[in-house]
Amino acid sequence: MSEVLLVTGGAGFIGSRIVAQASAAGWRVRVLDSLRTDVHPAGAKPGGGVEFVHADMTDAAAVARAVHGVDVVCHQAAKVGLGVDLDDAADYVRSNDLGTAVLLSAMARAGVVRLVLASSMVVYGEGRYRDELGEIAAPPRAAADLAAGRFDPLSPRTGAPLVPELIDENAPLDPRNVYAASKVAQEHLVRAWARETGGRGALLRYHNVYGPGMPQATPYAGVASIFRSALEAGQAPAVLEDGRQRRDFVHVTDVAAANLAALEWTATAPAGSARAFNVASGEVRTIGELADALADAIGGPRPVITGGYRLGDVRHVTASAQRLRDELGWRPQVGFRDGVREFAHAALRPRAGS
Repeated sequence: MSEVLLVTGGAGFIGSRIVAQASAAGWRVRVLDSLRTDVHPAGAKPGGGVEFVHADMTDAAAVARAVHGVDVVCHQAAKVGLGVDLDDAADYVRSNDLGTAVLLSAMARAGVVRLVLASSMVVYGEGRYRDELGEIAAPPRAAADLAAGRFDPLSPRTGAPLVPELIDENAPLDPRNVYAASKVAQEHLVRAWARETGGRGALLRYHNVYGPGMPQATPYAGVASIFRSALEAGQAPAVLEDGRQRRDFVHVTDVAAANLAALEWTATAPAGSARAFNVASGEVRTIGELADALADAIGGPRPVITGGYRLGDVRHVTASAQRLRDELGWRPQVGFRDGVREFAHAALRPRAGS
């Protein structure tokens, strides 16, 4: 008999792709999703004929029903994005941290000891940097510097702009907005669960995920979706700062494949372990490059560099995914140019609440 997999958030952008790949690989899939109307269109539900539990992650009774009889959980349900303002803080903590605590409690009672968690690159804050004296942690960027167009973090030792490098999973965590703090808390909760129950957890730190089915027209949508929506409306993408912010854009197909590889890892990992893995393509790109590539693919107006900024944003964060490659055997299959060309013309998720 095939194993039973619970995917929380399985009706979402990444979760639905995991459900499709897992079903094709022979898993018996169950989905738990609240179908929040600020995220999902009206009438949304998981595809593929999978078993579906319609409930919020904080509904302890419903979560217990969803966990009953499963072999492993893939926890994708979360409130994502930078947020609009601090009024979002309670919702981030409730959705991400309380929801994860309810899930882990249910798993402990049901004896489920395998978990894959959707974490994020935001746990690192600013990425890895060095100055002429060596590696150094980047201080928070000052509002006065940002307003003056000085976007790169400055070395407190030399005063010169810091040089960005790839970050690995051993870097210290440094959350710099409410969403990031909630993702760090999720990781700590999973580590505590693993120690106390002998569970095995894979913490997948997603970098900038894009691809068909991205959410659109919400304040929490990813930058790729925001740029594409502007181009489809005949508007120039508005690029914050100077467009040179470094990121790693990884295709949703590759992210789903990383989840399946992590599910297999949990079957043989040491009891009581929770291990982090960067999920990244390994291709360093900039926000401006993404905007340019989408404009080229769509044939729309050229991006506009606005010089604007958001205090919660980080300047550069790009990752080494060597651990994921070496330990899980994962390799990205979709390159940046091919992925952006596909994304430029693929269907997005219908507007939330529509």
